[in-house]
Amino acid sequence: MNGVGVSGGGAVMAQQKASAPEKEFEDFDRNNFDRSTTIDNPWFPMKPGMRWVLKGFTTEAGKRVPHRLTVTVTDLTKVIDGVRTVVIWMEDYRAGQMMERELAFFAQDKDGNVWAMGEHPEEYEDGKFAKAPTWIHGVVESRAGIAMPAAPRLGGPSFSQGWAPAVNFTDRGAVDQVGQKTCVPLRCFEDVLVMAEGSREEGADAQQLKYYARGVGKVRVGWRGKGEKLQEVLELAEFSQLGPDAMAKARTAALKLEANAYKVSKEVYGRTSPSEHMPTAKGK
Repeated sequence: MNGVGVSGGGAVMAQQKASAPEKEFEDFDRNNFDRSTTIDNPWFPMKPGMRWVLKGFTTEAGKRVPHRLTVTVTDLTKVIDGVRTVVIWMEDYRAGQMMERELAFFAQDKDGNVWAMGEHPEEYEDGKFAKAPTWIHGVVESRAGIAMPAAPRLGGPSFSQGWAPAVNFTDRGAVDQVGQKTCVPLRCFEDVLVMAEGSREEGADAQQLKYYARGVGKVRVGWRGKGEKLQEVLELAEFSQLGPDAMAKARTAALKLEANAYKVSKEVYGRTSPSEHMPTAKGK
């Protein structure tokens, strides 16, 4: 998700003494999804109406600027390669200026793994649209990856979080720490899971660290490594469940972004079916 969902820094994987071999791609099987829009993985819950607001700073090229990220689970779903996914809407501001808007698509399989099925990020420069490195599972050789394993464990092999070399998305994740405590503006959390994430493009000495609390999801973002160019530090400041009016506004905003996606990403997003308003969706 380009620094907001499942992106990060380098080859975390070399630090993992895995008990099983790493896979370049995950074994995606559309038949292993049943109630795919019920995402209740305790580390990565996604119930329609959930909203996270993370605040902090980003340092790039020696310049430190305020950073605010809002992530909302909409009541929209989208079918990708036969699997109905949950539509996430995100807005990313730096120094008070919109830097990125994004739609991301997740589904949970029968085993409890949460899969990243694609994303449409629209990046802006000086307030103007710059590019949209969109990737969707099954389109232009892109493959879905695992956003959060059903049972993350320390020492396990790293996993692909998605594979889309056409847009330089080759992110991988691995469990870095377990049983941690962290305090953020919202409150303190115990038994925190820390994931280290990296990509082939950014190299071995660049990692993004993401902290997850049970029942809440991501509560902190950090970094390590001399090669990490985008040094983000974000902390959970707000966590809420939207009411009907706010949900309707989020849905409208997400559909507006999707309408633009069909214009600016005809070769990728243009090959997907429209998102649907299905607040009671329970499966494929």
